[in-house]
Amino acid sequence: MVKLRPTEILMAITVPLVWGMGFVFAKGAIFHFPPILLMAFRFTLTAVVLVWFTRIPYGNLRNLFIIAIVGAAIQYSLTFTGLKDLEAGTAALIVQLEVPFLVFLGTFLLGETPSQRKWIGIGISFCGVAVMTQQDELSGSLDAVALVIVGCFAWALGQVMIRKLKEIEGMQVTAWIAVFAAPQLFLMSAIFEEGQIEAVRNANAIVWGTVLYLGFVMTAFGYFLWNTLIRRHDVGRVAPFLLLLPFFSVTGGILVLGEQPTLAKFAGGLIIIVGVAIITINPLAFIRQKSKV
Repeated sequence: MVKLRPTEILMAITVPLVWGMGFVFAKGAIFHFPPILLMAFRFTLTAVVLVWFTRIPYGNLRNLFIIAIVGAAIQYSLTFTGLKDLEAGTAALIVQLEVPFLVFLGTFLLGETPSQRKWIGIGISFCGVAVMTQQDELSGSLDAVALVIVGCFAWALGQVMIRKLKEIEGMQVTAWIAVFAAPQLFLMSAIFEEGQIEAVRNANAIVWGTVLYLGFVMTAFGYFLWNTLIRRHDVGRVAPFLLLLPFFSVTGGILVLGEQPTLAKFAGGLIIIVGVAIITINPLAFIRQKSKV
């Protein structure tokens, strides 16, 4: 297994940083702006930035359209609507369930055979969510928690669908999912939200700054780094760095939004992270790698 160079380690740390802070900035914006509409503007900006630099994937357009419905329009609508009633750090911790769902769906839809270690990690991760949802502070937000969890499932399903694509580059996937997702999200906002015109008219610098961050930094730049890394290395080599995402979101929520996570939430979040770490980090492979140095 090829070791990451220092610049690649920096890239791998930057990905969870920009994605984690995306939850923080989005949380600040959706106090003033419908969340699905915010995602529609986000993907519009991403599409406008990236589409000129990728070829049209003619053989995959239909598949990408369907993936955009599941893994972008539905997923981001659910996740960020749930974020509206949760702290940014809490939502980022729950989002770590994307990994267990991905392993679960890979087993039943792709015929993959996870090890016993991964099944243990999945069980621990869901125990962590159970611990978090037992807290009094979340008693009125269980619907929001459910939305984020279902959003995690939709993301994992979208990733399984992406794995089945052939003869397409990572940047093409990012760009053309954005192209298809933008109008889908505008339609979903029209169906499920209200007050869009007033929200756009009254949007302040925080909202439009968030749109720029989500479109340029979180999606275009973040996925550029991620796709670059997974083209050079096994996913298992770089995925553990995503465990830093909740750390950045929780820290950002405290510093930027003034959130005050309780010890109980930290405990549940830590259990989730331990479960995801068990899934993504293979200690035996790490030991073998060290022995070769």
